[in-house]
Amino acid sequence: MSLQDVIQFHTEDTTFNLQETDKIQKWLTETAQREGSQIASLSFIFCSDDYLYDMNVEYLNHDTLTDVITFQYSEPNTDIEGDIFISIDRIKENATQFEVSFEHELFRVMIHGTLHLLGYKDKTQEDKTLMTTKENFYLNLLEY
Repeated sequence: MSLQDVIQFHTEDTTFNLQETDKIQKWLTETAQREGSQIASLSFIFCSDDYLYDMNVEYLNHDTLTDVITFQYSEPNTDIEGDIFISIDRIKENATQFEVSFEHELFRVMIHGTLHLLGYKDKTQEDKTLMTTKENFYLNLLEY
């Protein structure tokens, strides 16, 4: 099976088109391998604020905007299977707010969702610190 079959990119309610998908698929695969895992099936769904807000309310009972929602379908300590929904609207706004490029913020959120599938959490300050350290490490492996 090819990386294109294992890691897929889709859009809902937006016209976003991800560039250099081969390079990103290899980066995500290497991330999983470095964390002692494999990717069995991973879909990124790029969408609008409205689309992700509705999902946040319906599935998580959160009445807020968010940049990413991750759904894990695999059991812990098995190959990764999941969907990662990302609001392109939030990425654009956050990139401006944090004074980083759109690509940097997009890739940070993509690796954040992937790290969740690999078992990392971000509810406590200690967990957030580890998550940020991992995000930065893997972002440095991707040349963009």
